[in-house]
Amino acid sequence: MGFVFLTTGIALTLQAQSIDAIEQKVTEFTLDNGLTVIVIQRNIAPVASFVTHVNVGSVNEEIGKTGLTHVFEHMAFQGSTSIGTTNWEEEQVVLKELDDAYRKWLFENRSSSPDEEKLEELWTEFIRLREKAGEYVVNNEFSQIVEREGAVGLNAFVSADETAFFYSLPQHKTELWFALEADRFSNPVMREFYTEKEVIMEERRDRIDNVPFGRLLEEFISTAFSAFPYKHHPIGWPSDIEAVTIRDAMAFFERHYVPSNITISIAGDVEPEHIRRYAEEYFGSMPAGETPPRVMTVEPPQRGERRFVIEEESQPILLIGYHSVGMNHPDAVVMDLLSGVLFDGRTSRLYRRLVTDEQKALQIGGFNGFPGSRYPGLFLIYAVPNQGVGLDEIEKVVYEELDRIRNGDVATEELDRVRTNARASVLRGLASNQGMALNFAQAQNQRGSWRSIFTDLDEMEMVTVDDLQRVVETYFRKSSRTVGSVQTINNTDSNR
Repeated sequence: MGFVFLTTGIALTLQAQSIDAIEQKVTEFTLDNGLTVIVIQRNIAPVASFVTHVNVGSVNEEIGKTGLTHVFEHMAFQGSTSIGTTNWEEEQVVLKELDDAYRKWLFENRSSSPDEEKLEELWTEFIRLREKAGEYVVNNEFSQIVEREGAVGLNAFVSADETAFFYSLPQHKTELWFALEADRFSNPVMREFYTEKEVIMEERRDRIDNVPFGRLLEEFISTAFSAFPYKHHPIGWPSDIEAVTIRDAMAFFERHYVPSNITISIAGDVEPEHIRRYAEEYFGSMPAGETPPRVMTVEPPQRGERRFVIEEESQPILLIGYHSVGMNHPDAVVMDLLSGVLFDGRTSRLYRRLVTDEQKALQIGGFNGFPGSRYPGLFLIYAVPNQGVGLDEIEKVVYEELDRIRNGDVATEELDRVRTNARASVLRGLASNQGMALNFAQAQNQRGSWRSIFTDLDEMEMVTVDDLQRVVETYFRKSSRTVGSVQTINNTDSNR
């Protein structure tokens, strides 16, 4: 991310935990259909960064349809009914035939006794239709349009909690952004859907299946959560990725990509009245739709510590997780401070002891809110031991340091250091147009107000050593703990 310093005035107000100066530069409004728009004026250069944030992540997926959030994120770059096609009227007919053909193949393939000859016939027809659909495709037309107009940083991401699309443009291209963005989210298409699913399967192999740490993380969350959908990795299970169809993806889009679930955030050299006019013109006609379904599952209390070991020829890795609180819980700020005391920088408790002093670990870290923080997730601790050091030694030190905090062994200076680092982290996150636009959109959509970025700093000032003791005593119990590890396989024991 490019690093552009904020003006001195804004920096000083942030350090004083005041949002007055920021509020003067922010315009916020909501369209009649429920879509929220945030405008942050920063007249540093004639450019602007644009973020479309959707309050949907893998936590919103149904059993059997994991990975849908990620699939649609790919689809959003395939254009619309007018971009990326030579003839949409004909293309949409072929896409429907293609989806029907795939569904027939899938149902036969997943039957209890599939007919191999029929499978081959169905697959041949599917391939024929996929090639025919490809004849209408104008590859990468959406990306080429925005890049030709000076766009930089065109990208998107999906997590357990959220989906975001973003890029920057010259300031005078603002209306173009609105026209293109409204088009791709008002008129989405599932162009090259089955080709992109193959790309996603390859991503899964690269990030999870072929990477020890990726395999460990996936096993870890599926062990730590019994019921809550944080147990599914955002990239999805292989069989679900294979099974998802165009019909499934469109139903998911229509359910979750409604205006009330979307926040647009724009930071840069823009005029709020122009933004309001463009928003009304291009997004105002988007149907409000029904309120997206809420996640109603509540993770049941854990009945005891959960442990698992993955044995393979790999560097040992340790993961420890405690069931924690969501981002809007009063204790979330205390948890963030606790992670700072334990892991933030070379002077933090566990880094200083395990990496610097005792040299037992090559890496040690952790944070609250894994794999997501919109709902109660995990306080995660991860470590990579030094050569010849057992994972049990690392684990023992972690529990000793938690017990020290549980017993009140925390100096006020430690808390002050973490608070100072937290303020600096906020500054860094808001130092560029893109950083500011993304942070504001996330806070608005998930916390209910962009002001929470700053009010969290105020709340941190109120946290005491007693609060740290309380959260350790409350949440860091053996019965709510999951411990997972990768341990180097012992070939002499591998077949036992």
